[in-house]
Amino acid sequence: MEQFPVTFVILNGKGADNDILRSAVNVMRDEGYRLHIRVTWEKGDAIRYVEEASRIGAATVVAGGGDGTINEVATALAQLAPEHRPVLGILPLGTANDFATSIGIPQELDKALQLAIIGKGVAIDLVQVNEAAWFINMATGGFGTRITTETPEKLKAALGGIAYFVHGLIRLDTLKPDRCEIRGEGFAWQGDALVIGIGNGRQAGGGQELCPQALINDGLLELRIFTGEELLPAIFKTLTQPDDNPNIIDGRSSWFEITAPHEITFNLDGEPLTSQKFRIDIHPNALSCRLPPNCPLLG
Repeated sequence: MEQFPVTFVILNGKGADNDILRSAVNVMRDEGYRLHIRVTWEKGDAIRYVEEASRIGAATVVAGGGDGTINEVATALAQLAPEHRPVLGILPLGTANDFATSIGIPQELDKALQLAIIGKGVAIDLVQVNEAAWFINMATGGFGTRITTETPEKLKAALGGIAYFVHGLIRLDTLKPDRCEIRGEGFAWQGDALVIGIGNGRQAGGGQELCPQALINDGLLELRIFTGEELLPAIFKTLTQPDDNPNIIDGRSSWFEITAPHEITFNLDGEPLTSQKFRIDIHPNALSCRLPPNCPLLG
């Protein structure tokens, strides 16, 4: 009798105690699927589990958590030799689930788990920053980054994705742009940026679609800069009239370089990285990911 290939399910510790998920795992096991469950406790756990999955020849590694967990698992998979690299599956268990939502992963955990194990693997891009960090979804800089890195955990737990917006309104006193210079292929800009979004995926910050044209398999990054001399009017115009807005600057490139006269922080799928200079490069077809057949982010 032929056995199903092994699947490693790596769960963020905060989302592991979930009765619906436990039931979904049991259903898949009853159908013959071989699932190994691992729970992360601290940074570095996901890397060890991915290496363990590779050693035993697992076909799939499922990242169960929010954008940060998916980032950690995807980054670890990218370090493996292609011939020993399992396919990435995604199980949305976080607060915002920006990447999972934008690529069309079902919200129902039983359907998401089934897709993560038996869905078709599709080659997708991954993005490297300053040789030391990666993101699968988006890098955000400026005011929005300060909000997402400072939003209290209790507020996120109580309100979900809208917590970022609520906390942003509370913190309007911190609103100030970052002066920087940004270069890419056929692109050059310098000035004061209120928010910067560099997208492989399309949305961040709990559902804010910063890079609405981004695709995860086209070998390109989408850049969107929000500028504004008078900051509050600029924000409200951006939210209400995004088209033909002089406060929005867009660009596309396989790489971007960002320099600033002072340190600025970029949020890479929820993980902050601070520097005065950023080199951002896309790695085409870096991973295989199990996606729904109608995924809107495939070109």
